Amino acid sequence: MSYLRFDKTLMVNLEESLPREILRTNKSGAYHCTTIVDCNTRKYHGLLVIPVPELDDENHVLLSSLDETVVQHGAEFNLGLHKYQGNNFSPNGHKYVREFDCEKVPVTTYRVGGVILTKEKVFVHYENRILIRYTLLDAHSATKLRLRPFLAFRSVRSYTHQNNQANREYTETENGIKTCMYPGYPELYMQLNKKNDFHFIPDWYRGIEYPKEQERGYDFNEDLYVPGYFEVDIKKGESVVFSAGISEFSTRKLKRTFEYEVADRTPRDSFYHCLKNSAHQFHNKQGDFHYILAGYPWFKCRARDMFVSLPGLTLAVDEREEFENVMMTAEKAIHNYINNSPLECRIYEMNDPDVLLWAVWALQQYAKDTTRDQCRSKYGELLKEIIEFIRLRRHDNLFLHENGLLYTNGLDKAVTWMNSTTEGRPVIARTGYIVEVNALWYNALCFVADIFRDGDYATFAKALDKQAEATAQSFINVFRNEYGYLLDYVDGNMMDWSVRPNMIFTVAFDYSPLDRLQKKQVLDIVTKELLTPKGLRSLSPKSGGYNPNYVGTQRERDLAYHQGTAWPWLMGFYMEAYLRIYKMSGLSFVERQLIGFEDEMTNHCVGSLPELFDGNPPFKGRGAVSFAMNIAEILRILKLLSKYNL
Repeated sequence: MSYLRFDKTLMVNLEESLPREILRTNKSGAYHCTTIVDCNTRKYHGLLVIPVPELDDENHVLLSSLDETVVQHGAEFNLGLHKYQGNNFSPNGHKYVREFDCEKVPVTTYRVGGVILTKEKVFVHYENRILIRYTLLDAHSATKLRLRPFLAFRSVRSYTHQNNQANREYTETENGIKTCMYPGYPELYMQLNKKNDFHFIPDWYRGIEYPKEQERGYDFNEDLYVPGYFEVDIKKGESVVFSAGISEFSTRKLKRTFEYEVADRTPRDSFYHCLKNSAHQFHNKQGDFHYILAGYPWFKCRARDMFVSLPGLTLAVDEREEFENVMMTAEKAIHNYINNSPLECRIYEMNDPDVLLWAVWALQQYAKDTTRDQCRSKYGELLKEIIEFIRLRRHDNLFLHENGLLYTNGLDKAVTWMNSTTEGRPVIARTGYIVEVNALWYNALCFVADIFRDGDYATFAKALDKQAEATAQSFINVFRNEYGYLLDYVDGNMMDWSVRPNMIFTVAFDYSPLDRLQKKQVLDIVTKELLTPKGLRSLSPKSGGYNPNYVGTQRERDLAYHQGTAWPWLMGFYMEAYLRIYKMSGLSFVERQLIGFEDEMTNHCVGSLPELFDGNPPFKGRGAVSFAMNIAEILRILKLLSKYNL
């Protein structure tokens, strides 16, 4: 039985099938995302969603969906599905679905009377093109297939409505047409691998609704333009391939291209392979630049997310070259930032105070995957440059105090990963001495000192040792309280006693100012108050302001974002910390914790992990459908476990 297979019973039950989504990307920023019954429930959903850099820095939905109709003896059976006002779904094509399987590529099998038809979708790597292959497995009489494209040509952050400005003109191409609704957009080429008839019957389908946007407190309806439909004969045993892209394609090559792309996919036949496939989807190659997208469908390349994700998305799946490619781009961004020159690449939030420290942590993982000598040879100058930039107080919001701790102003702008804001102000104004920033700082000092200990930079290493010694003593004096856990941040007389997960990094990192007993006390508090099957809570239920459900309007969700919701990526550091304390005896516990994430492979975004979960049962997945840091950290822990099990 397939690892990711859904039968007819689930597929025809929209309460079960609509919450399950699928995501496919081309590793260059474009994607296809919808539900497993091909009913779009978000404004971000679409068959072909691509960046259009000539317009802006957003993705744009060109082809929203494609309705298939099976025609036999003049009778039409429409396999499409859309939601309209009043909770009305039409044309209810999901009732013909027999099963859905996405082990290698998404495959939907339909049964209409004596007709059995499969639909397979694949995104061409590094090209803005989606291919759909229809295969008629069985039919007792002549069969036609009609394909009706629903066009949007709009940003993922807006909607389109019926208007007179939309261009209805089209031009015939090889076995298809090309069209463009608005100036500035690329032309959309829709072609089939065999001759067909295109029937030009332009119309707007009005009032299509997106319930996920309604849940999130946004506008949720739009109109989509349908220029007509393609009609093609299909025989029993025959396959027909449909292509949608922004350039013309040789239709003779469509079948071969489809088969090549399918063969290039790793089957999602296990928990690990699901995560590995998902990891690949965050890669975004633009020319010579290699990025890591923070998540789908709305995140861009954010510096902190990139560095936290990088080891898990590359080294943990034995793709060291990909790590080096991304780091090559990141290194340019770091140099641009440090030298106060314009950024050459599109990496956002480089100026957040913990970003450079997370970059050091990522390189530390590279050193463990290779050798310290290789890391020093390849990235030694970069590491030295980062440490000196901070030590010389050149960062505009990272101030090294005489006590050896780093001070950050977070009153007016959110400066850590807990970055939710409302009305222009941080929801959690973490400011002053922030616990994970200083844990990162101590870890960075010790790591860089160790790799420079021998050779020409021994004096530099000794200076870092001295700095680390002062930092360690101050860290314990400032953060550790009489209850055995760590304060989240301290600013003068202001001490945040909230039990938050940020203290777990001090236990997880290779270098820590805490001794073993102190680490265990921190781990025990985190286990008792923050641990859930889906990650660590961002706030303890015993702390004031606990708000575990990420629901409601944008403001309501912003207020709940880091006030009790559970985050899977934190679980990676928690499990690493647990293994540091309990070693081999902790293996079975860590393996049991991973079960909660394997359960998610058939929920939410199939084969991936969402951004966050509610902090209370039933721990429902929320936010972005696929989140890079979550995938990365679970993969990193699986790699760590494999070393213990050798």
